[in-house]
Amino acid sequence: MPSFDVVSETDMQEMTNAVNQVIKEITTRYDFKGSKASIELGEKGITVVGDDINKLNTVTELLRAKLVRRNLDPKCLEYGDPQDASGGCKRQEITIKQGMSTELSKKIVKKIKDEKMKVQAAIQGDQLRVTGKKRDDLQAVMALIKGMESDRPLSFTNFRD
Repeated sequence: MPSFDVVSETDMQEMTNAVNQVIKEITTRYDFKGSKASIELGEKGITVVGDDINKLNTVTELLRAKLVRRNLDPKCLEYGDPQDASGGCKRQEITIKQGMSTELSKKIVKKIKDEKMKVQAAIQGDQLRVTGKKRDDLQAVMALIKGMESDRPLSFTNFRD
């Protein structure tokens, strides 16, 4: 029976490349000369430091632009509140969303059932498996899921015929 998986994964190699490009741009831009602005990629997320809130926002905008240029969806980032750091600087934590939440999975399953499509959707950990008898039904489900609003980027993997 044909099936596919709906997942939400972020390519960490591309994320590393985007952060490195932002670091390179910070070091070469004139408006960042002598400032303490920096960005650092950790295991769970990204830490952005700026002299003030404007520099912090500029660095996050640079990051968003680099992500779009590298075909990463900026919805994969969740921005924390800016906090005071040492030396009069501002710090902001940005978490990288990985995996599908159970709420989003349930929302997708409910949407598929409401449309009365002839497929079955099963939640398997942090992914959603959709199976059906016809390939056309699965492609209709893919189009339905692409049209949905979600808080993170969704992709389709493991398509079996």
